[in-house]
Amino acid sequence: MHLYMDNLMRSDLIRDYEAFLCVAEAGSFVGGARALGVSASAMSAMIRRLEARVGVQLLHRTTRSVSLTNQGSALKSRLQGAFDEIDAATQHLLEHREAPSGTVRIVISRDAYDDVIAPCLADLHATFPQILLDIHLEEVCVDIVSERYDLGFRLGEYLHPDTVAVPVGPDLRHLAVASPGYAAAHGLPSHPRELTHHSCLNWRKQVDGEPYAWEFEKDGTPLSIAVQGPMIFNDRSAAVRAAMDGIGIAMWLEHRLRPMIDDGSLVPVLEEWAPSNRGVFAYYYRNRHMSPATRAVVQFLRRRAAGERWAKPARTAAE
Repeated sequence: MHLYMDNLMRSDLIRDYEAFLCVAEAGSFVGGARALGVSASAMSAMIRRLEARVGVQLLHRTTRSVSLTNQGSALKSRLQGAFDEIDAATQHLLEHREAPSGTVRIVISRDAYDDVIAPCLADLHATFPQILLDIHLEEVCVDIVSERYDLGFRLGEYLHPDTVAVPVGPDLRHLAVASPGYAAAHGLPSHPRELTHHSCLNWRKQVDGEPYAWEFEKDGTPLSIAVQGPMIFNDRSAAVRAAMDGIGIAMWLEHRLRPMIDDGSLVPVLEEWAPSNRGVFAYYYRNRHMSPATRAVVQFLRRRAAGERWAKPARTAAE
């Protein structure tokens, strides 16, 4: 029992060290939490626990910024080297062991699949030909434990605090758009609050089915607007098609809208207020064992998101 508790405390300490390093590198709790895939409040709790455990203050906190104390700066230097060694050792094992095999059950939304998995699917298969990917496209959030999935993919803002989350895509920018015809007939808002006087084409969130409150941000100031309009969709691409027909203003991911903006089918609305949100994360529950095949897929996607090349694993004698 004592050995189990010692191992559990050691695991928590390593997690807290990782949290501290994320905050130190990001320069903020929000940025550190985004990198680690947890909420800002959870990140703050881990840092407080670490400082209580080591008995020294590691960070200076103000309402505007976070900076390192002398002890925190020294700890950051040592931790960076230690975690770099761990990453290098793990990567060496992954790239030189026999090719992992087995089934990896994945649940993912259509948007996340199109943005994250589809572009690298051929390369992923060529790198790990003995892994069977069992991919389920599902728009609603599911419990990956009860549904027996190995991995889920979800936008960072919807992650459960008990999950281990790995960023596999960039932050995403949301943009409001309208057709040139709508803009000519009704004008365009100069402030998000003016959307209440416009015809807005909304969508229902996957998580709870509630209509989406449009989110904006400018100069660090967030703003949420409960829009109204003649239509609500459960698919944002359908709302955009209605916007192209001149029915109203819609909102979607900027990289999806950019081709239609470039060809003149749509015009941006309130572009200076367009917010950037956390992108897609691969996630699994902390207390679940991860198979070698699942770990290989996660590491592949993580390295691809970071723009790093993946060396193919060694082939087995049977190959």
